[in-house]
Amino acid sequence: MENRRNDALLIMEKLKEKYPKAKCELNFNNTFQLLIATILSAQTTDKKVNEVTEDLFKKYKTPEDFLTLTQSELEEKIKKIGLYRNKAKNILDMCRILVEKFNGEVPKNMDDLISLPGVGRKTANVVLSNGFGIPAIAVDTHVFRVANRIGLANSDNVLETEKQLMSILPKYMWSLAHHLLIWHGRRICEARKPKCEICPLTSECYFFNDKNA
Repeated sequence: MENRRNDALLIMEKLKEKYPKAKCELNFNNTFQLLIATILSAQTTDKKVNEVTEDLFKKYKTPEDFLTLTQSELEEKIKKIGLYRNKAKNILDMCRILVEKFNGEVPKNMDDLISLPGVGRKTANVVLSNGFGIPAIAVDTHVFRVANRIGLANSDNVLETEKQLMSILPKYMWSLAHHLLIWHGRRICEARKPKCEICPLTSECYFFNDKNA
């Protein structure tokens, strides 16, 4: 296990060198906006979300602001984004619960966050990490793919992958590791055609070494 931890730290150092500016690529000014943007980002690129929220967040800054909208009005404002009808419904239901149960504030713990409509464990971890500075590893499709390819995890299950990453990486690195793995997945370790020829992790990568064995 100690060897795996050392390997994990080496991988993180290489990724930090490759992506010194790795951070959340969603635009937001407060934790509530981060929550909305993260819900919108499911099966959609951050770039597309940022295009939509640039105008949305100018006028709608709080749960109360969003609740002045009907579902069809919100749908119209976010229709460039995939699954916009379902997301609009969840966002308005979520805002209602934030106002009624949490005094309009975004809760600061996993259990309360995942009780909100449209909020799963990944979204909750993004909010805890980027909104509240609480160490967390949000396992999205990029983190899941990259972590299992390079051997930081070995699972076909998202929750188990999260647990394995938390066990192999020191807690202070969890949030940064999340960003580094996402950036690597978006820029080099793509799903269909990973750019192994320019990857700094080929010597550690199980996927690359199995492919070239």
